[in-house]
Amino acid sequence: MGKGGPKTWVEISKNALVSNAKIFKRRAGASVAVMAVVKSNAYGHGLVEVAKTVQPHLDWFGVDNVDEGLALRKAGIKKPILILGFTPSWRMQDAIRAGLRMTVSTREQVHAAKSAAKKAAKRGYLHVKAETGTTRQGAELRELPDIAEMIKSAKHLVLEGLSTHYANIEDATDHDYAAGQLETYQNALEILEAHGFHPDVKHTACTAAAVLYPDTHFNLVRVGIGLYGLWPSLETRLGAQAKGLEIELQPALAWKTTIAQVKDVKRGTPVSYGLTEKMPRTGKVAVLGVGYWDGYDRGLSSVGEVVVRGRKAKVLGRVCMNMCMIDVTDIPDVRAEDEVILLGEDGRVAVTADDLAHHLDTINYEIVTRINPLLPRKLV
Repeated sequence: MGKGGPKTWVEISKNALVSNAKIFKRRAGASVAVMAVVKSNAYGHGLVEVAKTVQPHLDWFGVDNVDEGLALRKAGIKKPILILGFTPSWRMQDAIRAGLRMTVSTREQVHAAKSAAKKAAKRGYLHVKAETGTTRQGAELRELPDIAEMIKSAKHLVLEGLSTHYANIEDATDHDYAAGQLETYQNALEILEAHGFHPDVKHTACTAAAVLYPDTHFNLVRVGIGLYGLWPSLETRLGAQAKGLEIELQPALAWKTTIAQVKDVKRGTPVSYGLTEKMPRTGKVAVLGVGYWDGYDRGLSSVGEVVVRGRKAKVLGRVCMNMCMIDVTDIPDVRAEDEVILLGEDGRVAVTADDLAHHLDTINYEIVTRINPLLPRKLV
């Protein structure tokens, strides 16, 4: 962002987002719509910024809650928006008035949606989510007949979609469990059809399924992590290669901060709280204006790496709330207010979300989604 801007910021590549969107659109084919899943601040990338960028290229948007959906409507997003998460009864009127679709999985939710739609004097569009083996949000097959009849009896409700979600399609090379879930989903579809419903929108596929398993596509796929240029797992990437699929995802996010101070430090000098690490040699330490409040995890203490002037520098000692320190002894001419890449690349040198996830024993999803949403996002 440069001088005159904030000390820590996030850059989002429009070209990367568009390229990734087009990849999934091609993979889905002409008869299958593609949903951009932009929940959780678009996986940390910026809800409105991402949605406006990909709206010309994709067909639906998926959010977690009413407020995210309303933010998209306020920003001028006209395409269908599905609330993927739980909508409490007291927010259903807001959703229906804004034309947001809602995911439901219990009789109680259908009853609340019926009441809300009647009060709003407007149709409420529902997507029933079937429990197929994730033991998460979803209706059991035995519950579907009652849910179907409740919707049928409510003149203001429309059963627009049937969905489910896979539990282990990303992390395994043996997909028998996912195949069983798909079979259960088919059974759920048959139950609804027996009660006179033929949902216009049928969707089960996440990024991994969208890449690897055409049988899961039906007529809508939901693309989350892949839209942002990140692979759901190594298994998914290797599976795509094994199938001969030429899919080159481009990471869309770069996270940057600024050097606040450069200090000459003698060998053996303790660095940061708790005296957990000492300077291993006489050299230079740079103080960065970023810490765990910003989302730079405390677990990166003494193990994280950043990029300064095209070279990597190691985090020294504990990450603080608003600062952390790095060893810049081997990097010439480092000065205060130099730019530092926390996540991203400079030429051939990069720190990836997978690199940070490895240090923290987590997944790339968590790395990007936990970047503080108050940090500015800038499209570049």
